[in-house]
Amino acid sequence: MAPEVMMAVILLALASIAIQYTAIRTLTSKPFQLCPLPSPQNCGLGGQETEPPFERGAAGGGSCDDYPYFTINATRKTHILVLATTRSGSSFVGQLLNQHQDVFYLFEPLYHVQTTLIPRLSHSRNAADRRVMLGASRDLLRSLYGCDLYFLESYIKPTPTNHTTDKLFRRGASRALCQQPVCDAFGPADMNVEEGDCVKKCASLNMTLATEACREKRHMAIKIVRVPEIGDLRALVEDPRLNIKVIQLVRDPRGILSSRIETFRDTYRLWRIWRATGRRPYNLDLSQLTVVCEDFLSSVSTGLNHPYWLKGKYMLVRYEDLARNPLLKTKEIYDYLGLPMDKNVEDWIHANTRGSNEPSAKHKFGTVRDSAANAESWRLKLSYDMVEYTQTVCQKVLHQLGYKAVKSVEELKNMSLSL
Repeated sequence: MAPEVMMAVILLALASIAIQYTAIRTLTSKPFQLCPLPSPQNCGLGGQETEPPFERGAAGGGSCDDYPYFTINATRKTHILVLATTRSGSSFVGQLLNQHQDVFYLFEPLYHVQTTLIPRLSHSRNAADRRVMLGASRDLLRSLYGCDLYFLESYIKPTPTNHTTDKLFRRGASRALCQQPVCDAFGPADMNVEEGDCVKKCASLNMTLATEACREKRHMAIKIVRVPEIGDLRALVEDPRLNIKVIQLVRDPRGILSSRIETFRDTYRLWRIWRATGRRPYNLDLSQLTVVCEDFLSSVSTGLNHPYWLKGKYMLVRYEDLARNPLLKTKEIYDYLGLPMDKNVEDWIHANTRGSNEPSAKHKFGTVRDSAANAESWRLKLSYDMVEYTQTVCQKVLHQLGYKAVKSVEELKNMSLSL
């Protein structure tokens, strides 16, 4: 290399270093200011301490007062997230929130993300599929909590025309989407609109009106069963613009397995063969059970370890406890959320936990049933060898969640003995 070229390179390097040094000095010449996290007076976050504190440099003229999400008043929305798995009682919990007059509720909006991005997603642990699904799910949840329902249109097929669609998954499961201003078919006096009636009489859903309805409600609740673990949602929980409260719902894996066998008959066909013949098929997909237990163990372990980012934002609920004492447990849930129970919720509990002969009670996603009897009905449906196998592969999570193992057929069928 010629001497003059070498000299030019050296001079460029020195100039670059000088520029970087000047920039660093500019950024650090003034002391950093530690912005306190939201207090209960201005953000309604319960005053929980969070580590580490939010840190911003004051050199650029910015201060804590420059960030509006730290000065939101006490009427800030509570963003409720029900984290569950399929056939764990999540529809029931979702309805406990849906009945509250100040809550805007959405049933499984992530269904659209899955069917659009990974239509054949099952219980596989494919890392690439998981990253795609989780990234899109977090983005959608963040937008929905901001009442941006238009964002959901990207995942609805066919794409809504003029922000109108009749393809929103389980639209009728949300009271707010079956009432004015979203739907004129029912008035304020129609408190308990059946899901089928809503879909039939309300016609297509106008996303603009739904967005307005969301903004009018003081709080928002979303139920999801397509995110495996609470740790997958950390970025969402830590977002200072949101006020997320997570309710993780769990159920005895033996009950989940039994319910899935009854509900998803094609997918769980080999499990039904095992139950009927007493012989386990050689090609049985055991991940349909083991993944549930692994996800539960990981997620619950994170939640019960109380990491700083979950302080005051996590509640673990066992479906069986809710089924046995629905009113008491629901009050505990509402206390945790910082919301008052209203009469609509109590009336719904009384009407939906005492059993029914109505056709709606037989629907696979229905909530009208004898909740206490349903909680352990799996004991009369699963064979002992299936229960024994489940107890073996799910031993850790059963122990962690306080479920008892049975050691004989007699013990399994003795319904006077609670597990």
